[in-house]
Amino acid sequence: MSRFVIAQPDKCIGCRTCEVACAQAHPINNGESALTPSNFRPRLKLVKSLKTTAPVQCRQCENAPCVNACPSSALVYDRGTVQLTAERCIGCQTCVIACPFGAMEMVPVSVERPALGSLSVRSFVMQAHKCDLCIDVSGGPACIPVCPTKALFLVDADALREFSSERREHALNGMPQHVFR
Repeated sequence: MSRFVIAQPDKCIGCRTCEVACAQAHPINNGESALTPSNFRPRLKLVKSLKTTAPVQCRQCENAPCVNACPSSALVYDRGTVQLTAERCIGCQTCVIACPFGAMEMVPVSVERPALGSLSVRSFVMQAHKCDLCIDVSGGPACIPVCPTKALFLVDADALREFSSERREHALNGMPQHVFR
């Protein structure tokens, strides 16, 4: 069973601290730590409605529709997570269409291509972008510890078993079901 990060919408205040932590954990410009509009690319997105706010991110599906849909094998399973091999991505967007959670997106990535002689042309290509559970960042998902309301947490097999057990108990006793905690 895969691990994934989930948010409790009733606790989320929409502060976007999780987005900032995510963008800092995945620097774009050769390790440049200063965030700018051009390199602010969190791998999760805060979604706001009139009554609710919560970040949406990859659920690291076991039989991931995005992995199955990718024609270039750019999405792969690695260490119990779904990871993007950016060099393989052809920008076709099938993963975005296949993701049932809306957690995949396409972002412009700068590439230099040879032009005439010694001149080079900088252009942009679209590339898939998603939560990677901060698999290569020490301390795990960067979004969880920075949440001021503790609305984010890591779900694993044990947490799901406990949640299911609580739901069964509440159903047996006719009690209202509580949100995942």
